Amino acid sequence: MPRILYIVPHRLNRSPGQRFRCEQYINALTEAGFEITYSNIISEKDDKIFYARGNYHKKAGILIKSFFKRLSDVRKAKNYDIVFIYREAFMLGTTIFEKMLRARNALIVFDFDDAIWLNDTSEGNANLNWLKKPSKTLSIIKIADLILAGNTYLSNYAKTFNPRIEIMPTTIDTNYHKRKTEIQKKSSVCIGWTGTSTTLKHFETIIPVLRKLKIKYSDKISFKIIVNFPYSLPELNIEQTNWSLEKEIDDLQEIDIGIMPLPNDEWSKGKCGFKGLQYMALEIPTIMSSVGVNSEIIIDGQNGFLANSEDEWVEKISLLIENHSLRNDIGKNGRKTVEEKYSVNAFKKQYVQYFLNLMELKY
Repeated sequence: MPRILYIVPHRLNRSPGQRFRCEQYINALTEAGFEITYSNIISEKDDKIFYARGNYHKKAGILIKSFFKRLSDVRKAKNYDIVFIYREAFMLGTTIFEKMLRARNALIVFDFDDAIWLNDTSEGNANLNWLKKPSKTLSIIKIADLILAGNTYLSNYAKTFNPRIEIMPTTIDTNYHKRKTEIQKKSSVCIGWTGTSTTLKHFETIIPVLRKLKIKYSDKISFKIIVNFPYSLPELNIEQTNWSLEKEIDDLQEIDIGIMPLPNDEWSKGKCGFKGLQYMALEIPTIMSSVGVNSEIIIDGQNGFLANSEDEWVEKISLLIENHSLRNDIGKNGRKTVEEKYSVNAFKKQYVQYFLNLMELKY
């Protein structure tokens, strides 16, 4: 039985990137005859320390513990046919573990879904930015036997250094992401956003738009964000809900219009549209910044809306606020797009085939 060792930062069901790029395909690989071992280095307890401000002594302890965990992975890598690395093997700017894993004669699959060759450190670790080395992404790309890139922008960067690359979009399990209730008219239309403390800065770019909408519609609209970080903005009376796996779908369903604002920069061009795809899968009409892959996902006015300027955001959100039927139509078209082009069902066979092809190369 062929064996795959998954080298990932986080435990199962913790990280959106891991969940929707590799975890949801583990069953398909198992059914195809692969044996999977999942090796994360940040535990639930360590997670709370590692992404908070300060706690530098405790963070140093986590780094030391993680270092030895990865050494253990290197030692056992010779017992695996394929080593799958999501983004990086270790959180500092070294590629020592990737190189040691390469030397253990396992085939290397490298998966990435952001422009991680650029600098984008979490706010809690901004002071430790000097310990990171984003350019190490290039070194990992060069030694990989297969690279799975989340979109064309990422693929074009990687193929300059390694031709063994496939575009694998971030996908949604549409059996999990589906509405539990019918969409009802409510006294107020909820405009919502979901994300993490790392991407909260993107949400904040749209606050001037939300202010204009609040003046225009008053109590006819409300705002909700789902994030793993305390957040409040009294002037807009934003409802903040802590993200949880158990309530994820229920919380998202409370949103009537889903927004995904992004700055037009190089980092954002590498994003894979995940927030928007989540909304769309749940039939939530979606408005996204016209940046990167978002312009491939959305056909403006059919399965969602694209917006750039403040005026465009206000105009297109207003259209949806004022027209319940339009919200329903856009939402259903969005769901159809995800099912056909961005779902696990649409890509499952291809994903497994990538690994089967690698095994043929090995033997």
